Amino acid sequence: MKAFPEFNPVDPETQPCWVDDPTLLTREPSAAGLRRIRSRRGEPLFLADWDAALFLHFEVSPEKLRPWVPFELDRFENGRAFVSLVAFTMRRLRLARGGAPGRWMFRPIATHPFLNVRTYVRGNGGVEPGIHFLREWLPNRLACLLGPPIFGLPYRWGWLDYRHDFGAGRIAGEVRAEGARLAYRGTIPAGSVAGPCRAGTLDEFLLERYTAFTVRGRRRGFFRVWHEPWDQVSLPIELIDRQLLEKAPGGKSWAAEAEFVGANFAPGAVDVWMGRPAAAAGGGNPNL
Repeated sequence: MKAFPEFNPVDPETQPCWVDDPTLLTREPSAAGLRRIRSRRGEPLFLADWDAALFLHFEVSPEKLRPWVPFELDRFENGRAFVSLVAFTMRRLRLARGGAPGRWMFRPIATHPFLNVRTYVRGNGGVEPGIHFLREWLPNRLACLLGPPIFGLPYRWGWLDYRHDFGAGRIAGEVRAEGARLAYRGTIPAGSVAGPCRAGTLDEFLLERYTAFTVRGRRRGFFRVWHEPWDQVSLPIELIDRQLLEKAPGGKSWAAEAEFVGANFAPGAVDVWMGRPAAAAGGGNPNL
């Protein structure tokens, strides 16, 4: 994991590349994310570490998913739509500007695991790629109270147990919430080395996202994040129980037929920039 300066990182477009053929690796989504978050004064608002992130990807019917998503669906080749579960631990959430007081203020919600259910959208008039959270589970009750009114995040309380050990090559986890369960296990192939996604691939489409679009009531909003491109590996995962997918909005209509298409694991990102919430421009789903 690489740490980078808080407010004046080297522009990703001019950084020396760490592989032989830079044209094959993702750089532009991260660079575009950096340009967008820098376009607003005072960003970032927060810094945090995102540790041991597991991405579980499902292909879903766009027709069944669309009524539950308040933004334009962003679809991959031939109109394919996806939903991903992202299991990770946030650590050291603090104000980007504030020093020790900023760290102390956010200590009660600074470190805890998340499970996100997200889909892929284009917002702000359909021109900005991003994600939309259908549901998020976490074990911190204070964060569950603060996230929805401030950021429009669909937080729910849950019990989460992650055992993500990149060094040992073992991945396992269990989440229980709302009377349902997610459970999985897998292994990271021996000799795997985490690195950026290949440009133009499905992995890049699913992982390299730097804007979150939110909705609370009739209010549509967004906030931006930034980090270097994910260092990640693909890995085989056994889904022991996926019933929790049905607890996301519309899940009973689209989750039963959702096809599991793969998984990625990223050891983590340090000092992730997290921006302020703002009102989203037009381009929402007129059906909602």
